[in-house]
Amino acid sequence: MSEADHAVALFDRFNCAQSVFATCCPLDGLSKQMCLAVAGPFGAGMGRMGEVCGALTGALMVLGVRDGQEMATNPEQARGPLYARVQTLADAFEERNGSLLCRELTGCDLRTPEGQEEYKRRDLHHTLCKSLVSCAVELL
Repeated sequence: MSEADHAVALFDRFNCAQSVFATCCPLDGLSKQMCLAVAGPFGAGMGRMGEVCGALTGALMVLGVRDGQEMATNPEQARGPLYARVQTLADAFEERNGSLLCRELTGCDLRTPEGQEEYKRRDLHHTLCKSLVSCAVELL
């Protein structure tokens, strides 16, 4: 099973950020359980606020773990290269999907019961968000 397929399978139970981060990041002392906990608040564009897509946020957290270690010891030198990778990933995600924002991608205000109902009615979990999870993993 590919990493993208694994993330999509996790998405049946967990949110988009958790699915990406827990698939790509259990390494060097970070357990799958810890990855799921850390990424928990970032689903649906940060706790249903519709901000940056949780799948992309999960991927950015992976970049932080994989490529951002020097940010803890030498942030002035590490910032430029890491931010360049962040921008490259975000640009590619936006190019493929048309936006970085959950509310624009889904067309729903997930902060409201009506928006949550519309998300369910349109089956966006399966018809849209699974592809966003897969895309974020593939771009990593």
